[in-house]
Amino acid sequence: MAENIRLVAAQDAAEKSLPRNVEAEAALLGALMIDNRIVEDVQLKLRSDHFFEPVHGRIYDAILKLLDRNMVANPVTLRPMMEADESLKELGGPAYLAQLTGNGAALIGARDFATQIYDLALLRELVGVGRELVDKALDTSEDVDPLSQIEAAEVALYRVSEGEGEGGSVKSFLQASTMAVQVAERAFSSGGHLSGITTGLNSVNEKIGGLHNSDLMIVAGRPGMGKTSLATNIAYNAAARYIRDKEDGIDDAKNMGAPVAFFSLEMSADQLATRVLAEQSGISSEALRMGKISRADFANLSRAARELQNLPLFIDDTPGLTIAALRTRARRLKRRHNIGFIVIDYLQLLQGSSRGGDNRVQEISEISRGLKTLAKELNVPVMALSQLSRAVEQREDKRPQLSDLRESGSIEQDADMVMFVFREDYYVAALQPKEPKDTDTDPKIAADYAAWVQKYQDVHGTAELIVGKQRHGSTGRIRLKFEASITKFSDLAPDSYAVSNYD
Repeated sequence: MAENIRLVAAQDAAEKSLPRNVEAEAALLGALMIDNRIVEDVQLKLRSDHFFEPVHGRIYDAILKLLDRNMVANPVTLRPMMEADESLKELGGPAYLAQLTGNGAALIGARDFATQIYDLALLRELVGVGRELVDKALDTSEDVDPLSQIEAAEVALYRVSEGEGEGGSVKSFLQASTMAVQVAERAFSSGGHLSGITTGLNSVNEKIGGLHNSDLMIVAGRPGMGKTSLATNIAYNAAARYIRDKEDGIDDAKNMGAPVAFFSLEMSADQLATRVLAEQSGISSEALRMGKISRADFANLSRAARELQNLPLFIDDTPGLTIAALRTRARRLKRRHNIGFIVIDYLQLLQGSSRGGDNRVQEISEISRGLKTLAKELNVPVMALSQLSRAVEQREDKRPQLSDLRESGSIEQDADMVMFVFREDYYVAALQPKEPKDTDTDPKIAADYAAWVQKYQDVHGTAELIVGKQRHGSTGRIRLKFEASITKFSDLAPDSYAVSNYD
């Protein structure tokens, strides 16, 4: 009994020692009731749960509700809403509301009071995170995993830094539906097809609506299909569009681009930069690497490099990252550079954080779940590249399908969208028959070669992006143009615009 009394007393003492300024809360509420216009400046940042005194939070909510109905918020109009509040009765009932408006000088510092209330709420959240971290760190049982505790603490700290706190993920249906309408408005304003971040490819935007926040997208394909090229193209297009929209005075809420974080576990940062430079200068990446360029080419290269020097594209080429380390780095980039899109090349090169003994399928499952969690936590689209199994090569039709995703069905399950890159010319080129010579008399050799040439010409320089799964829309195929020399994907002109159709 005595022990329980001591615990309650300790908890009460800890509660009283939390950072707070109840006087500032009272002064702010009084100012809001005197001049309702102040709400416009504070409501975007300040929530009711930021108030230390719960009754102050309820008064703040009541003020917002009245203003949302285009009514005046003052002690008289608030009285019917607060009469039954037991905590308010202890403070004097509705008379307390009138008492709050007694200090007209609070109007001068109202915005400063709101800032202080918000900052103190964050400090209280930090205290909570610290206490929980200490409690868990003192637990030395066998089931303890220090690395998972570190990541959990980092997640909690990130939420505090973003102003979310414990209740940040709970939204009323009004909030959720308002966000849905904003997404629809964004798509309408863009011309009716782009509700997320642009891919830079109109045909892809029309099919998937752009890159949507909190979505995990898998881009899969066999080696040589151009997965990295497509991801690099999209990353560049999103970053470049962000710069253009900024220069046009478009705010971040309506910007169709985003700063990009590119985690390259396979290629180095300079190799990725070479690809982007090749795409923008029109010089083949092979010529760039080997220095086989003219003075004019070098001038184009210098121009492209100058134009791209402020590109918000951040490349992390650290090899052998664990999923926990990647999430840590992503949070840091989000905090420092306001990252709006993340690319991982590629998923199978990530490592799980599970202890030894787990098989690879379980490890990939952990990684795919971790990437989906990251997309939701940071509220950004995450694009992860993935290898496919060799089963594709055993079929006559080489087009990949969901069952070809390598090592784990959880990739298909966790992803909001799965896209496959397929280049038929890659396989047609591998089937080249014998080229006829003057000494050949067999007409079949010439016929086979002519048929192959025609087939190769029909598919050369084209690619398909196959949408195998899409939670927000339909599946299907998108035909694209692919320039292998500069590793660039672009929109393919419709057949109706073919050269043969022009006079």
